This record gives sequence, structure tokens and C-alpha cells, in this order.
Amino acid sequence: MYLTEKAEPMPTGTTPTILQAIVTKHCLAATYNRAPIVLAPHILFMKHDALHVGGVTLERDGAVPKEYKMGVFKVDGLGNLAITDRPFQTSELWDPRDERFAAQPLMTVER
Repeated sequence: MYLTEKAEPMPTGTTPTILQAIVTKHCLAATYNRAPIVLAPHILFMKHDALHVGGVTLERDGAVPKEYKMGVFKVDGLGNLAITDRPFQTSELWDPRDERFAAQPLMTVER
């Protein structure tokens, strides 16, 4: 690229935000079922012709959830989605062979 050329704008929207969070291992802040959550996304995948994200909920309503587990969220159900400055480590619960995710993965975290 030459200095006189304009740089291409970064893609925006829900899917690019989730993909960036997975690649950079940064948490997502969102609203899910009218509650604010912080999610460590591990996979973006298709299920029943809809985008889903699999990850660990690190906060719900400002508190640590009672159970540490890998959850599945329909992307259409995540509101006010934004990437945060909070990094995450790949969870020991992450198994890319998990039957919930194995059929149509689009992007996954690296170990």
C-alpha cells in the first residue's frame, strides 16, 4: 500500500467483533436475557442455520456465576456486544471435539 492510498476500513458488526475477540483472546461484554454478561468466547459456529458462540461466562450481573461451564449463546440473543480490554486464557473445559461445536465451526481459539 502506498501512502497516498486510503486504508480499508475495519469491518464492524457482531460477527467481526466476535471473531476479533476469539483471535485476540479478549472478553466480550454483552446483554443476554436482559442481564449484562462478560464472556470469554472460544468458538463461533453454525447451528440450525444460525450463528452461535461458545464460551465461558465470567460475569453475570456483575458477579461471578455459581457454575464455571462452557455455555452456548445464540448470537442474535446477544445485545450491546463489545470487545473488552480484559484478556482470557483458553479454558481447560474447551474441547473442540465437543459434539455441540464440531459440526460447523467457523473460528476457534488456539490452545
